[in-house]
Amino acid sequence: MKKTKKETVMVKKKKLKFRPWVLIVFMCVFAIVLAFSLHGVYSWDKDNKNIEKLEKEIEVEVPTQEIEEQGELVNPPETKTGDYWYYINVPFYEVDFNELLAKNSDTVAFIHMESTNINYPVVQTTDNDYYLTHAFDKSNNDAGWVYLDYRDSLDPLSSNLVFYGHGRINKTVFGSLKNALTKSWQNNKDNYVIQVSTPKENLVFQIFSIYTIEAESYYIRTDFVNEEEKATWIKTMKERNTAPIDTEVNANDTTITLSTCENNSGGRIVVHGKLIKRQAR
Repeated sequence: MKKTKKETVMVKKKKLKFRPWVLIVFMCVFAIVLAFSLHGVYSWDKDNKNIEKLEKEIEVEVPTQEIEEQGELVNPPETKTGDYWYYINVPFYEVDFNELLAKNSDTVAFIHMESTNINYPVVQTTDNDYYLTHAFDKSNNDAGWVYLDYRDSLDPLSSNLVFYGHGRINKTVFGSLKNALTKSWQNNKDNYVIQVSTPKENLVFQIFSIYTIEAESYYIRTDFVNEEEKATWIKTMKERNTAPIDTEVNANDTTITLSTCENNSGGRIVVHGKLIKRQAR
């Protein structure tokens, strides 16, 4: 049955009564989302700038030097043909800890990795949470800082030293660890070393595994019940390696692990190395 003109107008009015409310609700939701997004971008940018400022201050105020000495060789392989004998020529990276400790008494080390932006003082506290949301000066900062697992010891050295840092998009903290996944980085033989300085000694590690994996706790073990357990762990870490290297590692080696986020879905970028030489300070 055909609607009269009056009935048609009534239907249109009913429809118009609903539409303004939909628009108002939509605009409110949009405004809230936009406000949160803008606040997130502002906070992210502010945190990054504060980290970059701290980086520059440390670079200017903290003396560093490379020391061309062989030092004490650690667990050298029997054969003289492996890359171990190439990397022991890498200089130690020594840092003056006086200024760092004055700025933050939680400072325990300094870490440097070739062809990345990783050149940071390392902190350690009683948990693995604090420096996820605090910078080196202990200010609140979601960029966090580079820190050593609270279970680890540098004197004496734990079996596996685990270092953490956020994988920031602007490549601060451990954001540039993703460089180690690229072919250009992996094709440069000189990149496969990590230099660590502590208040008591300088250390050089040779990288033996680079890979990505979903979040888990096995690769960040800091201690092992016996040599067999450590050997099994090393075998697993080597099997995960995706870089064109075949470094000889055994249960007697002190190892280092660098871990950062690959993405927001829980993926991790992981780099493992073994101690090849040390020097008392």
